[in-house]
Order: sequence, then C-alpha cells, then structure tokens
Amino acid sequence: MLPVLVLLFLVSYGLMTMLIVEQGRTIDSQRTLIHQLLGDSFQLSALRGKAIQKEHATAQVQSKDKAQMQTPSPQVKPRDFQAQTPSAQVTPQANAGNVRGAGKIRRPAPRKPPRYTSDEADIRRTLNSI
Repeated sequence: MLPVLVLLFLVSYGLMTMLIVEQGRTIDSQRTLIHQLLGDSFQLSALRGKAIQKEHATAQVQSKDKAQMQTPSPQVKPRDFQAQTPSAQVTPQANAGNVRGAGKIRRPAPRKPPRYTSDEADIRRTLNSI
C-alpha cells in the first residue's frame, strides 16, 4: 500500500508543478497584453488630442472669416433711444450683474441622514465606574 501512496504523491506534485508553470506563462502573457493595450491607449489619446486641436483651430479660422465677412451694423439714431420706455432702458452695470448670476446654478444642500432612536444615548444604561 505504501508504494501506491508514494506514486500518487509524486504524480500529484508533478501535476501541481505543471499547473504553477502554466499559470506563470498565462500571467506573463497577460502582462504583455496589458502593456500593449496601454501603449495603444496612449497613442489613441494623442490622436484624439491632435484631432480636437485641429477642430479648434479650424473653428477659430472660420469664426475669424465670418467676422471679417460681416458688415458693421448701421449707427443707432438718438431718437430711437427716446422712443423706448424707461423700463426697457437698462444700464450696463445692471445688465452685467444679471449676466454674471445667470450662468450659476445653485445645487441644493445635501440631505442629512435620519437619526434613528438607537443612536440616541440612553441615560438608564450609562456605565458609571470608579
């Protein structure tokens, strides 16, 4: 019976050794794949950044071209201001205040969690020691 147990012992250790070697190979191949994917990710990010810069540059050129193509607006006559009602006339300072506050959105304050009755201290169970 002892020789059979020794043989099973050696076979099991051989299989375990093979398993460890195969796991090491798998881990190395996964590490290599991760490094390749990381390099590809960096290249893709660089290409996206270049594309965004190119779009931004073309948008700026187009906006400059549009600004040059537009003719200046006609001069406003003084009698046009007199035709407006006093409530429609707004000073530049008041208008600037409205523009500054218009873009801000106030978020509500975070809600506090409810207090459970088990959280409150019970005076009857207070430990007094000397």
